[in-house]
Amino acid sequence: MSTPPPAAPPASASATAPAPFTGGKLVLATIAVALATFMNVLDSSIANVAIPTISGNLGVSVDEGTWVVTVFAAANAVSIPLTGWLTQRIGQIKLFVSAILLFVMSSWLCGLAPNLPVLLAARVLQGAVAGPLIPLSQAILLGSYPKEKASMALALWGMTAVVGPIAGPSIGGWITDSYSWSWIFYINIPVGLFSAGVTWFLYRQRESPTRKVPIDRVGLLLLITWVASLQIMLDKGRDLDWFASPLVVWLGVIAAIAFAVFVVWELTDANPVVDLRLFAGRNFFGGTVAISVAYGVFFGNLVLLPQWMQQYLNYRSVDAGLVTAPLGIFAVILAPVIGKILPRTDARLLATAAFVGFAIVFYMRSNYVTEIDTWHLVLPTLLQGIPMACFFVPLTSILLGGLPPSKIPAAAGLSNFARVFCGAVGTSLIGNAWTDRIALHHERLTEQANIYNPTFSASIAASQSALHIDAAQARGLFDVSLSTQAAMMGLNDIFYGSALIFILIIPLIWITRRAKRAASGGAPGADAAAGAH
Repeated sequence: MSTPPPAAPPASASATAPAPFTGGKLVLATIAVALATFMNVLDSSIANVAIPTISGNLGVSVDEGTWVVTVFAAANAVSIPLTGWLTQRIGQIKLFVSAILLFVMSSWLCGLAPNLPVLLAARVLQGAVAGPLIPLSQAILLGSYPKEKASMALALWGMTAVVGPIAGPSIGGWITDSYSWSWIFYINIPVGLFSAGVTWFLYRQRESPTRKVPIDRVGLLLLITWVASLQIMLDKGRDLDWFASPLVVWLGVIAAIAFAVFVVWELTDANPVVDLRLFAGRNFFGGTVAISVAYGVFFGNLVLLPQWMQQYLNYRSVDAGLVTAPLGIFAVILAPVIGKILPRTDARLLATAAFVGFAIVFYMRSNYVTEIDTWHLVLPTLLQGIPMACFFVPLTSILLGGLPPSKIPAAAGLSNFARVFCGAVGTSLIGNAWTDRIALHHERLTEQANIYNPTFSASIAASQSALHIDAAQARGLFDVSLSTQAAMMGLNDIFYGSALIFILIIPLIWITRRAKRAASGGAPGADAAAGAH
């Protein structure tokens, strides 16, 4: 049996499933279960705006501070395939409540971290225990509603996942500026304890059946090895001068060998930790690769934007958060509309429209200037919510389309793993690319800044005269301005490249067949909403 997380309640339990909740119990159950999703989603986006502050307080570079995001995503990706196996061994409710409590504990450890290594270790733990929260919260909530109201359950569940990107940056920025970055993790404690307590009180008598099933230990070890090696290589590569460093070379070799052996093992093992045979299907291959690459580009830029605003535009954390917060507004408004029109529309058209929309937004950003005002920062972020609404649900419908119900849990789990892992890789690659482009533009601009250039000499003289400073101070001021301009030009390159990537991956959508509505009503919407974080 495949081990990825179930996207819907286990079929074997359907005959003896407890009666749905009604009235106040249903409302309370919805709030408690959805809060676990919200806590997870919020924690993913809330740290983005705090990276410069965390880096400064811990005495590390902003590049190193970005590892706080990437290690969480990588650990989360690795743990997702274990959810199905753990559910069958422990039980749905026990696993869900245990994951919440462990998430609370790891959040507390994150807040207490005195240095970066401790914080990263706590974030790895936090990401690992967060793996079951997204798929199990959806499955548990579906089991709480009558079948005829399953779409309502998914809509309410999905709303909490989409609201996270709206609330996360602004809350994170306000907490960081008003109190301490530690509190962006501490706020999970009361939320998690409430969610775990209420869930256990309401669901403890509704536990799913358990049984002993084998686990692919070799596959899991290989998965952890190549994911960890690749992520460390990407995060440390720039600091160690890439393949000039023996450590980076060894990490690359280990990742390549472990990945190759992993693929062979998973294709031949009777109980693979992830079912790679699913990629033989045209829809699953095209949809999964498209959603994973797109999410990697989207999430990498989502991390990069507030860093640039704080480092080079002198925005406070709370202001950077407010600028990025409008991302989810149109996504929330349009999500129900997309849910209604999707069954009557070719999902490939909606996904293509989403990719074109993302490309337009990134092209708008590629024309930023150093004197940009707040409105022109907010506008593309606000508009980005439109393609977001057309992105996750249609693509998930495509990749799950045509699969038998028995394959949907494995397919949803594998696509979720690929997407989350690409989010971590995308963040690292985009951060590296930005640093390289800054260095390139800085070098080119510096070539023109010499005493033989009359424009440069005039600029230095003008600064001396206007500010009553000496030549050395004027050159220092000029260098600051030059660095800001180089960062802006590098960022524009990233935005332009991101727009191009979204256009280039559109053909992946059209190698798929037109998808019918998935047999498992909850699966597509579930994975889609999960992707919104």
